[in-house]
Amino acid sequence: MKYKKLGHCVYYAKYHLVMTTRYRRKVIKGGMGAYLQKCILSVQRSYPEIEIIEVNTHEDHMHVLVSVPPKMSVSQVVNLIKSNTGRAMRQRFTFLNKVYKHNPGIWSIGYFASTVGIDEVVIQRYIEHQRREDSGQVELEF
Repeated sequence: MKYKKLGHCVYYAKYHLVMTTRYRRKVIKGGMGAYLQKCILSVQRSYPEIEIIEVNTHEDHMHVLVSVPPKMSVSQVVNLIKSNTGRAMRQRFTFLNKVYKHNPGIWSIGYFASTVGIDEVVIQRYIEHQRREDSGQVELEF
């Protein structure tokens, strides 16, 4: 397990995100999925504190495994991903402008987010033994 550091914190905050196309239309076909993955990685280049770990696209949704710094909310990261990828996809694949003629974006409003982290048992054990560990009497193995 690799912890990340910012100026005043150490964190391990990974999320599994699922974003669907508006109306669940199956518009991500062929090479569009590969281009969409490139677009998501460009978000990481613009915001290096966001780490895109894994991306998988389907015709009407995409899965993203991402590390989010504590200074940003999950909804901010989702908004960055959706706005940047949606704009790039509509510019590259102009037929999307016809498919979503009366709507500003290709992504639906909502999203799914689930945390990916340390096992709950490990955390419980750490909390139970924290006082002794902090005093140097106990060492926990993760």
